[in-house]
Amino acid sequence: MTIGVDKGSFFQGSFPWTLLLAALFCGPGLLCAQTSALQKLTFTLDFPGSDPAHYTLTVTSDGRGSYESDGKLLLQAQPGDRSGINFTLSAATRDQIFNLARQIRSSDQRKENHKVASTGTKTFSFDNGQSVFKITYDYSPVAKVRDLTSLFQRLSCTLEFGRRLQYEHRYQKLALAEDMKYMDGQFHQGMLLDVGTIGPVLQKIVDDPSVINGARMRAQQLLLADTSSPSGSQKSE
Repeated sequence: MTIGVDKGSFFQGSFPWTLLLAALFCGPGLLCAQTSALQKLTFTLDFPGSDPAHYTLTVTSDGRGSYESDGKLLLQAQPGDRSGINFTLSAATRDQIFNLARQIRSSDQRKENHKVASTGTKTFSFDNGQSVFKITYDYSPVAKVRDLTSLFQRLSCTLEFGRRLQYEHRYQKLALAEDMKYMDGQFHQGMLLDVGTIGPVLQKIVDDPSVINGARMRAQQLLLADTSSPSGSQKSE
């Protein structure tokens, strides 16, 4: 005997049968994917007369990021040649940045902004997928805001090197030696963060026999030093 099924009444009833079937056949991961969203942090600096005078740094909670700047692409060049670079943060740096951002958001420090000698207008926004938290400041007396600002500025310094080295490797390889020496000094002074974000650029320099050996050796040393340092930088003793 065959039992008939009224397909219309089965799928059109008040119970969300399609959702139940999706959970049964696809597992709970599908439902989680529908409700979860990447969190996003954006940090912008506007400081006329500095190099760079403007940059925007965006990172998402999966560690991926993008950086756009008008910084010089050669040490002797004029600023204003805006270009960007994509990158992936190390897990340690990603967690450090997002943990600080969540603490700042929970304490809601939007009104904290003291006027001191200008170091540029900074805007920090945190989109957690449901709402956006945003503060604009020059200097903040809040320690966690200053800590997060320092992380973004050190990361910007690293990515500026990435922009320049990428340009020099393509168009002016003789400039690499000077810039690699400068980067090495900045690294050992603790001015950089997560050199692995520009690892692909450094690796191309290492692998290119047409680049002078001194620049290639420094690129290799920076790659090795960054992987051995949990903070992604190393201060000189």
